[in-house]
Amino acid sequence: MPATWPTEVLPHLTPDHHRLWHEADAFAAEHIAPRVPRMEAHPLKVEREAAQLMADLGWFGVTIPSQYEGMAAGHVAKTVLIHRIGTVSAAVAAILQASLIPAGAVHLWGTAEQKTTWLPLAAAGRVLLSIAVTEPQAGGHIGGIATTAEQDGDGWIITGNKIHIGNSHLAGCHVVLARTAPPGVCASRALTAFLVEHDRKGLTVQPHRPGLGLRGFTKGQLSLDRVRIPAANVLGEIGQGLFVAQSASILYGRPNLTAVSLGIHEALVTTTVNWLTTRKRYDGHLSDLPVARDRLGAMQNRLQTARGVAYQAVHLLDLGLACDAQLISAKTTGHELAADSARDAMELHGAHALDGDYPLQRLFRDIPYTYAPAGTGEFQRIHLARTTLHETEVEWSQRMASETAGTAAPDPTPA
Repeated sequence: MPATWPTEVLPHLTPDHHRLWHEADAFAAEHIAPRVPRMEAHPLKVEREAAQLMADLGWFGVTIPSQYEGMAAGHVAKTVLIHRIGTVSAAVAAILQASLIPAGAVHLWGTAEQKTTWLPLAAAGRVLLSIAVTEPQAGGHIGGIATTAEQDGDGWIITGNKIHIGNSHLAGCHVVLARTAPPGVCASRALTAFLVEHDRKGLTVQPHRPGLGLRGFTKGQLSLDRVRIPAANVLGEIGQGLFVAQSASILYGRPNLTAVSLGIHEALVTTTVNWLTTRKRYDGHLSDLPVARDRLGAMQNRLQTARGVAYQAVHLLDLGLACDAQLISAKTTGHELAADSARDAMELHGAHALDGDYPLQRLFRDIPYTYAPAGTGEFQRIHLARTTLHETEVEWSQRMASETAGTAAPDPTPA
């Protein structure tokens, strides 16, 4: 597999993007690939060293404006980084992408003081962020959030539990969504986002529990037992929590996960090519068999499609164009195509695919992690149906462009 793709295949890449592509490939080969066997062998260990190495390169600031000491390189550049790292380790790519989502929320919704405080720390990787929305009973149903925040003098007291929180054990600050209105109030006005530092009294990060895949990445549970925070820690305005979560999910969460699935997808094709071209059969190799070529061709076709929609969507985002539907479509398409290729790869490998020390098993276990976060496939398709029926209320990509340009803050009122 070539180290880079020809310009005519990915027309959205500039020379700077190509340089970043090569840098990420070299970094992943030198620093990440040797760590993968250890990460797989010790699932209870949280991978911290890789995060520090990426921090040293400033990659956690890839989409953070230069005025806050970020790279200000844009969403295509971000996709390049996550994609290329993901070809070697989806877990390390997940560490990067998960921190960019809440950093984006602070950039879009933070006060001047909050941005000045947190974005330089996030850009340097000195403080990683997490976003805590999902709950044990509500799952990803934002309207069912049970975590509460009650006003107490000049501050707030937060109580509740959050699960599946990316970078839970690495984050120095969590963006927590909590209910600030009584049950029955519409979710679009009932929720508020808060910045909760990791060392606040009453905040507990439950012990790391490894899951099916993404070993080394931490996606744990936060328990908040009457955690008191000052009023200055409200992110956005009271009652805007749904919009904070929605905008961060569409503009950062979906394209980030698209890039992770793209990295896994490419690794699936590369691994299968290596297997088919080195496994002898009859007077040649497995790759000479028409039935194997048919399946491999289908995998390559899916990869090319996934790659095209992924980069097209973030290119539109960098241009400041309305592209929520493209971002959403890229996420669900990318996962579905990668999952289909994972099944083909497993079947083309036969029993060898089941060996625990063979990379294909890791890739097969990792790909489900790009399905549910930021909305399942069904949720994405329902959103796309609303777009088709002209029922979409908010186009976050367009509103983000005005915020990035400094012309206006995001308008939380549905159009």
